[in-house]
Amino acid sequence: MRTSARQPNTAARTDLTTREDIVRLLDAFYDRVRKDARLNPIFEGVARVDWAQHLPHMYAFWESVLFAGTGYQGNLLAVHRELARRVPLTPLEFGRWLELFDESVDALFSGPHADHAKTRASRIALVMQRHIMADRIGELP
Repeated sequence: MRTSARQPNTAARTDLTTREDIVRLLDAFYDRVRKDARLNPIFEGVARVDWAQHLPHMYAFWESVLFAGTGYQGNLLAVHRELARRVPLTPLEFGRWLELFDESVDALFSGPHADHAKTRASRIALVMQRHIMADRIGELP
């Protein structure tokens, strides 16, 4: 499990426990993504994300990941595999995504569920990277 370079003060933060917490986390996270020099061009320029549509899907996805919710309908891996056909998604992009996600969690929450969210994000990124790399290898002549 990764640890943040700076350890935030955990005294005033509570654990990540509700859907409202997920909304707060993801809103903060995607605000960081939109300001990020590496990730913004992918989200805005290539994927052309409609944030009003994207965010509710991500809320449902993370609710399913963290709290066994059933509202997510979609295939996150397929979306990222298709995106990777249009723009390189390398360990640098995934690493930055994880860094921003961890920073967002650490800024708002502290506790076992918050730690679990960071661990799950890391695993999800690893699985996506493996599939994308396998796709690239399959495309080689």
